Amino acid sequence: MGASDKSQSMSNNTKRLRGAVIGYGFISGKGHIPAYLQRASEQDDVEIVAIADICEARRARVQETLPNARIYSDYRALLDRESANLDFVDISTPPCDHATIAHAAFDKGLHVLCEKPLTTSLLEARALLEHAARAKRVLFPCHNYKHAPVVKAIQEIISSGKIGKVRSITLSTYRNTHAKGVNEWKTHWRREKKFSGGGIAMDHGSHTFYLTFDWMNSYPTAVTAKMTNLEPTKYDTEDNFSAVLTFPNGLAHAHLTWTAGVRKVIYTVQGERGAITVDDDDMQIAVMQKTDGPDVAQGAITWNVEKRSIASHWMDASHVSWFNSLFDQFKTAIKSGDFIGKEAREAYLCIQLISTAYRSAQEGSRELPLEIEVPVKAHP
Repeated sequence: MGASDKSQSMSNNTKRLRGAVIGYGFISGKGHIPAYLQRASEQDDVEIVAIADICEARRARVQETLPNARIYSDYRALLDRESANLDFVDISTPPCDHATIAHAAFDKGLHVLCEKPLTTSLLEARALLEHAARAKRVLFPCHNYKHAPVVKAIQEIISSGKIGKVRSITLSTYRNTHAKGVNEWKTHWRREKKFSGGGIAMDHGSHTFYLTFDWMNSYPTAVTAKMTNLEPTKYDTEDNFSAVLTFPNGLAHAHLTWTAGVRKVIYTVQGERGAITVDDDDMQIAVMQKTDGPDVAQGAITWNVEKRSIASHWMDASHVSWFNSLFDQFKTAIKSGDFIGKEAREAYLCIQLISTAYRSAQEGSRELPLEIEVPVKAHP
């Protein structure tokens, strides 16, 4: 099937997307693959026909889960033999290989769904967006935190105008350890820069930063950052990271840690007329109510407080329950030809922000400016 034939076939709303997953580690084994299987059963609009992984033990696991899938030890062999009958690849390898595999997929005329971070350097990210534009194939990052039910609720409240214009936000992500890989292959790869590209900022920074873009409804113009590594003799990546992002309309404070005593997210969104506070699934919305009186202390202003609990399964590190909503967006991008849409462009900005934050931390937390222009147009 040629590239033009694929494009024509994608216009069919009933088309079942045929995909291959490259990398069968924790996130694909516990997250992506179970989500694909459930979706195939319920909607019959996706089929995973091939898997590639360099680890023999992981390939054996694939045979148990997907007995009908063709299994490869090398992504190049998979692409050479399968690409004519594929629509997309799902890249779930460590970040060091994302760019190389995505370029190879674009060369075969395939759409790309890619785990975050999109790449480990800004030059790689730029080249990938440019390639997607030339190939006229969708580049779509797994920005799955947007699809957590409680995060969707935050966005709905902000969009409604209930708390007014957002002026500052804080996003704190607490983890008691780095995310561990599978036992069969380099369990601690996230702490090795040659595989991960960085520590917790590279691993979790994208999630934090793309949420700030949405909630501040703008892009940052400067960043200052600080980071530490509490185990420098053991690992070469940071385990604690804090940053302040300057936006045209306010500030965003981000704190990420792998050394906390708890696994938790705490978000606050401060608006002109109210605020949202989230502690995992628990949300509190405080909206300002004016009453008689000369000042706040004497009752001039009170707050109407609403509490909600929105099940979002934060403790499940696979985030399998969020994947279906993300895949809906990917499918829509393919159908509409949105090759480098908002998600891809913001993935580039996240890499830019992470890279600049690293430089700020290395230069004594000096505030550094950010260029917010994405190098390629959304619709080439």
